[in-house]
Amino acid sequence: MAIDMKVPSVGESVTEVTIAAWVKKDGDFVKMDEVICELESDKATFELPAEADGILHIIGKEGDTLKIGAAICSIEPQNAASTEKSEPLPLEVRPAVVSDPVAHTVVQKSEVLEIKVPTVGESITEVTIASWLKKTGDQVGLDEIICELESDKATFELPSPFAGTLTIKAEEGTVVPIGGVLAAVAVGGSTVAPKEAKGEVSIPTTVQTAENATYAEGHPSPAAAKVMAEKGLASSDVNGTGVGGRITKEDALNAKAAPTPSVTPKSEPNPSVVAPKEDRGSRREKMTSLRKTIARRLVAVKNETAMLTTFNEVDMKPIMDLRKQYKDKFKDIHGVGLGFMSFFTKACSIALLEFPAVNAFIDGEEIVYNDFTDISIAVSAPRGLVVPVIRNAEKMNFAQIESEVVRLALKARDNKLTIDEMTGGTFTITNGGIFGSMLSTPIINAPQSAILGMHNIVERPVAINGSVEIRPIMYVALSYDHRTIDGKDSVSFLVRVKQLLEDPMRMLLQV
Repeated sequence: MAIDMKVPSVGESVTEVTIAAWVKKDGDFVKMDEVICELESDKATFELPAEADGILHIIGKEGDTLKIGAAICSIEPQNAASTEKSEPLPLEVRPAVVSDPVAHTVVQKSEVLEIKVPTVGESITEVTIASWLKKTGDQVGLDEIICELESDKATFELPSPFAGTLTIKAEEGTVVPIGGVLAAVAVGGSTVAPKEAKGEVSIPTTVQTAENATYAEGHPSPAAAKVMAEKGLASSDVNGTGVGGRITKEDALNAKAAPTPSVTPKSEPNPSVVAPKEDRGSRREKMTSLRKTIARRLVAVKNETAMLTTFNEVDMKPIMDLRKQYKDKFKDIHGVGLGFMSFFTKACSIALLEFPAVNAFIDGEEIVYNDFTDISIAVSAPRGLVVPVIRNAEKMNFAQIESEVVRLALKARDNKLTIDEMTGGTFTITNGGIFGSMLSTPIINAPQSAILGMHNIVERPVAINGSVEIRPIMYVALSYDHRTIDGKDSVSFLVRVKQLLEDPMRMLLQV
């Protein structure tokens, strides 16, 4: 009896995953604990091992989005599979072969298998069909790319898990929920083969034609198409390096932009002549799933929390002087640079333990207080902003914090962050200053109760001991959930962070 494998629970608040790639093919023999596919959530990519020895039968295709607990494949025990294969069919029940003057038709048992949307990541409940690469009635091979799907995190290709005749169930642009039916593939049935010599009967085998091998050649992915449109490029202007000649986003980025048409000098315009409408063009673009989900989550946070923001300013001169004096020695000894993030992370971890309400969160009708500080750090990644977590920051020194920041940033850049590295933070630090932001009101990273916003450093005149001096000043903002944190705690927390940053020796002496 076949063993059904289902999508396992992979992390906090993860409700669905996407099948990133099948390591094994349909019909392959697999061993227990052997990796058969890679699953991807919006937090990380992880491997799925086989639950038993046997023959693999794939249910979910690459790119499909599946909910936790949904069937992804089945494994037929080896003894059952070998028994079925070793016993030949009696002559009277073997597939009949019908000949006619034009072709030989091999009549086999027909079965229609559905292609469903796989799980593609945490909290992703639907995907959009970006484009179909095949049409209804086309013959598709196993693992042949049939369409492109778009989630709120990325665009990915969906290969066919079966070989047969394709029937499309959902058109381009349709939003399909995870587990919804995209298409169906008729496996088996009557297969027509070319006429051969009289008296000869052969069973046709599947052969990939040149057309099938190059179906993607010159065809851009949705991400690449967007880049090409912005740069004014046609498909013929870009050399595709993807599978089957597919034009990838990197190909479009590396291609040179189309030359701007030369403009000939014009005479002075006549004020009485009204500019044609085409000179005031506009365009509409469908919102991506990523943008729609971001919008939905941000609105939910604003509607479900009593969010306020309090501000303060930090004189960064003491930290900048300290870095200038010790940064070279620090890097020689520890192998990492001494940045601002370690100072802010350490200051926040100390202040969070002194003001536990800022480090808490609401769970139903209860408030959960943490006696540890797992600080989420906003990091820019290719797919957008991610927030990996520095665990137990209160126990780490500056070198350990800097090393962890570098490690997480590199993994974020390569899209290799795991689910555990992306979940469970108790407080978040975001640095809009690297993009030039002077002041902002950051939105809370639910279910946390507070987030600290860093901004750019600008030299400003300030009063020091009765005289005016030019100092490097940074504005800091603390957005917090007033349901958990009172105004006194929020302001006191931010003042304590300011105190620790303006006198870094306090962090070393713990005073």
